[in-house]
Amino acid sequence: MDKKNKYKDNKFKRVLILFLSFFKIGCFTFGGGIAMIPIIQAEVVDKRKWLKASDILDILAISESTPGPIAINTATYVGYRAAGVFGSFMATLGIVLPSFIIIYIISLFYETFMSWTIVANAFKGLNVGVILLLIFAILSIQKAIKWNWISFILFLFAFIVMVTFTALDMTFSFLTISIILVGMIVGIIKTALDNKNIKGGKK
Repeated sequence: MDKKNKYKDNKFKRVLILFLSFFKIGCFTFGGGIAMIPIIQAEVVDKRKWLKASDILDILAISESTPGPIAINTATYVGYRAAGVFGSFMATLGIVLPSFIIIYIISLFYETFMSWTIVANAFKGLNVGVILLLIFAILSIQKAIKWNWISFILFLFAFIVMVTFTALDMTFSFLTISIILVGMIVGIIKTALDNKNIKGGKK
């Protein structure tokens, strides 16, 4: 086998693994995109070595700042980084397909399905599991953050504002967008100042 065919085989294998990995994540993760982060990190960083732990933070920032569900955005980005455009497509297909299949089957037997006591009890248990997954996601993400006084102030500001709005039972969908934009602006300004200081030091 020549090098060109060997490269194609390796790329095909990686794309297949991408699809199967995100299909598995889509099957066994509940609670939305944020709850998926620890499992995605374990799969693509710890097991497959496709990305570094710090890359997960960049993916989260991009996924939260762009339209669409975070899980799909993350799968698309990881797939592209790992195997190009086709890898991006297959990773996205992999994470979407389980939800589509499960929701379609449930829709066919919804009334019967929801009337079963065991199903109602299972959903109660899933709610607790989702909360634990979200807590684990927060703990996992914070380990990769390079903390400094700016990031700490931003975190404290966002936390206080969110808790206050939640306690007052106020909607904060627009507030979430505002906090993301504030973080982006602060990050751009800090990076520009750091680059200016570096250039000034060289001069």
